Amino acid sequence: MLENNQKLFALDIGTRSVVGIMLEESDGNFKIIDIISEEHKERAMLDGQIHDVPAVSNVILDIKEKLEEKHGPLKKVCVAAAGRALKTQMAHSQMDIKGKPLLTKEDVLHLELDAVQKAQSLAAEQQNESKSYHYYCVGYSVLHYHLDEEEIGSLIDQQGDEAAVDIIATFLPRVVVESLIAALNRANLEMEALTLEPIAAINVLIPPSMRRLNVALVDIGAGTSDIALTNTGTVTAYGMVPTAGDEITESLSEQFLLDFPIAEKVKRELQTSELITITDILGFETEIPKEEVVEKITPSIKHLASEIADELQRLNNKQSPQAVMLVGGGSLTPQLPKWLSTFLNLPDNRVAVRGVDAIQNLSIADNIDKGPELVTPIGIAIAARQVPVQYVTAYINEQPVRVFEVKNLTVGDCLLGAGIKISKLYGKPGNAYIISVNGQSITLPGGYGKAPVVKKNNHPCSLEDKVSDGDSITIINGEDGLEPNIKIADLIEPTPPKTIYINGKPVKHSLTINKNGKKASANEKVQDKDTIQITYNDQLSYVLESHGFSNWLEQWKPYRITLDGKDTFIPLFSGKVLVNGKEVKPSYKVESNDTITLQKPTIPTLGMLAEKKQQPFYRKIDVSFNGEKVSLYKECIQVYRNGELIQKEDLVKSGDRLKIAAKNLQQFIFQDLFQHVDIEMPANATGKFLLLRNGEEISFHHPIYHGDELEIRWPLNTHKK
Repeated sequence: MLENNQKLFALDIGTRSVVGIMLEESDGNFKIIDIISEEHKERAMLDGQIHDVPAVSNVILDIKEKLEEKHGPLKKVCVAAAGRALKTQMAHSQMDIKGKPLLTKEDVLHLELDAVQKAQSLAAEQQNESKSYHYYCVGYSVLHYHLDEEEIGSLIDQQGDEAAVDIIATFLPRVVVESLIAALNRANLEMEALTLEPIAAINVLIPPSMRRLNVALVDIGAGTSDIALTNTGTVTAYGMVPTAGDEITESLSEQFLLDFPIAEKVKRELQTSELITITDILGFETEIPKEEVVEKITPSIKHLASEIADELQRLNNKQSPQAVMLVGGGSLTPQLPKWLSTFLNLPDNRVAVRGVDAIQNLSIADNIDKGPELVTPIGIAIAARQVPVQYVTAYINEQPVRVFEVKNLTVGDCLLGAGIKISKLYGKPGNAYIISVNGQSITLPGGYGKAPVVKKNNHPCSLEDKVSDGDSITIINGEDGLEPNIKIADLIEPTPPKTIYINGKPVKHSLTINKNGKKASANEKVQDKDTIQITYNDQLSYVLESHGFSNWLEQWKPYRITLDGKDTFIPLFSGKVLVNGKEVKPSYKVESNDTITLQKPTIPTLGMLAEKKQQPFYRKIDVSFNGEKVSLYKECIQVYRNGELIQKEDLVKSGDRLKIAAKNLQQFIFQDLFQHVDIEMPANATGKFLLLRNGEEISFHHPIYHGDELEIRWPLNTHKK
């Protein structure tokens, strides 16, 4: 706080003129004791930045000397960086959060600061600057958060695939301040304190208790209209419209053929007179009612109001603020508050011009005008002393960083000022694996990179921790994420093995896993480009094959032969598999504790096969020979396998192709008997023997029939010699 009755010197260096003001402070009350305004003799200022330092310095020196004549030597001065020098830029940032834990406040802050840095780079690009950190962030506001492309109120504790943020940020070019200091030095003045013009005006018109409201302050000068917005207790955005009071002056000049200075004088008279006297460039003098003059320039007034309204809504997240305060000489433009309230869709009493009488604890000498054009110069004098913007020097990894303290500085602000890329502080994600599982390509992401470790004065801190002059900040980059550490078991549903019994031997049947063509276990780790085949098949045929009984699958096939060109299936000779004593099919699904019995197939002889097919090989008759029963056989068919004759005792395998040929059967004759019986001639036989059938004599070639009684009789010698 100043000492009692101490004088304070402040300068408002504008586009058209420089205003010097002397204040006297006593116990927290300010009094304006003097004010001098001088216009630039040439175009030395452009958009708030000094382009001709010597020219501006000469105007400052002239004001300084005039004030010194009344108030004594002046060595220090309070100044402001012009609001029109501020650059406002929107930006978007996003990050992949798939598989990441719940987002923390620190994660969200990293995302916001990354967006601010993108806005910083965009602001530099638009000014053809190569160094983004030549722009100091003086504030930013979040416009929208997005989760998986859907707008959301907050990202904290959220999960999804992608998080994003849209911000609007305001930047002050460093060259603006440097040129300001240079102009003061040439005028033998030292910068006592620095502020921003919008902050200066807000500081005296909108106390901190009112900044929780969404209020706009618009300083309408000659060439530009500077904007500041408050909300939630702080200044949230700054902006500038390159349209202001000069557009109204030019409109008057065009409508009434006036020289620009005369048009400027007419514009001011509109505030005090109902009848305006106009002398045009041809020398004609005319008296015109104020209403008629205003009607002629209404399109320009509406255009100015529309431009300001559009920028207010852009800065305020596409919404109108709750109220608008107008200051500066251009705010006295007739009907401007009415049109601005119309374009913002606000009640008329929510847009108002505010003069110095709205500044608390301020008195003004009687000879000094009390219009709204003095609000900003007075605000500069008071705010530059009460809430000055100061340089703060912090050290990041032992390197000094100088940052403007336009607000409570944080660690994040220092990183922005140092030009450190927030996005590069995080560790890189680990390399992903691309594998094939059962023919389907799967990407296994690597581990997420870890967040950086941030310390302030050797103590862990967050990016939003406050920073004071001389603080030491240490940034340790986050570690890179690891490659995937996944076992095959992590890719499959847990399936307990089944215990079954095959021919009395217990076996455990579970998943079958092959990796790159070789059998693998579920505990093996997966590597990049692995091809994995996971099978769980509980069909009986697969179970037998997987446990070394694949030979049974061949034996289990049905017994089939081709008989005279016809496919013939004979189940009697097929192999069988019994589960719990019952014959089953190969598609049977095994259960735990099933008992499986394998029965080998039978390889039949041709005779067994003929009997099964009820195909007789022989024709048979039964006869009696010398009182004993005898069966006679005569072959009736012949069987060929692949063209070769086979016999009744030959084995016939599954798949053989057989052909049956019928023989031309002849009648049984007596002579056929000798193939089945042994005939012995009696020792005392004499003469020719007789062949008898049923007691009747027949020959060797005489037919015989089933049931015949056959005899051979020999003549016997009954007389001894």
